[in-house]
Amino acid sequence: MKTAATHVVNVWVVVPPRCLLLDLAGPTEVLRCANLEQNQVHFELRYVAARRRLPSSSGLQLHALRALPARLPDDAVILVSGSASSVQFAAAPPRGDDETDEARIVDWLRSSVRDSHQLLLICSGALLAARAGLLAGRACTTHFSCLDTLRALAPAAQVCDNRLFVEDGNCWTSAGVTAGVDLLLHWLARVSGAGCALAVARQLVIYLRRSGSDPQLSPWLEGRNHIHPAVHRVQDAVAAAPQQHWSLATLARRANTSPRHLSRLFNEHTGMSVPDYINRLRVSLARDLLQSTQLDMERVAERSGFASARQLRRVWARSYALPPQQARQRDE
Repeated sequence: MKTAATHVVNVWVVVPPRCLLLDLAGPTEVLRCANLEQNQVHFELRYVAARRRLPSSSGLQLHALRALPARLPDDAVILVSGSASSVQFAAAPPRGDDETDEARIVDWLRSSVRDSHQLLLICSGALLAARAGLLAGRACTTHFSCLDTLRALAPAAQVCDNRLFVEDGNCWTSAGVTAGVDLLLHWLARVSGAGCALAVARQLVIYLRRSGSDPQLSPWLEGRNHIHPAVHRVQDAVAAAPQQHWSLATLARRANTSPRHLSRLFNEHTGMSVPDYINRLRVSLARDLLQSTQLDMERVAERSGFASARQLRRVWARSYALPPQQARQRDE
């Protein structure tokens, strides 16, 4: 029998109208699993909303939601889910009662959140916090379809594009939908330790735990939505040093298979060939170097793993219509 937890963390999960179920279920499932994996910290979840019954994004009705509390303890954690009323792939425009419920949540956030509270804003939940004035002077992000709206609502905030999540003091924001799981795993590691976060990621069958600096749409994450361990070992090796010379035979030894079998497995599980995968990472690395250094093209090519600037340009053209020099000019 499990003994009582040594520390209880109270989490108020704010449910907006037509909440995106993955925004709600993904992060809270991380905390549920954490309660099963260890007994040092217990996460007590309270689901609160502007009304006791709300429809979700998929039509599933959510019942017995608690009222927004009149006061929160000093150590409260507030997790705000995103809403299908805000993101571009919403099935229908917001209704009048949606707007009323959102306004009540905004008023509650404005009057209830204090500096001692931990804010975890999932997807378009950041928009509600922005309307409450909680993101002024903060670095933050949200679903890519809501970035311009976030900038308009929080002109004094530093809105970060193409980020999975952003940590700024006690205010953490995430990009859309599944990025909420990444944010919660990262926060869980801070609260309960990396071992607990890793165990939860394993239980949720999340092979690659992404960091906050990873872009939302990134070649570093392409072809990673599979669970074949040998292919992941190869991808891990290449991602750690894309500029290194990687022969198919060398990578096959990492995978403990033959070169021919590795080629077949890689195509089957990633949807691309081994050379294509390597080149995509090298082009991404070259792009980063062009935007962050003043190295000439030959040095950029060398550091990215290409034999010459000519080879870099040839491979670059498979991914971008404009030449690599344009990446530097557009960044200046």
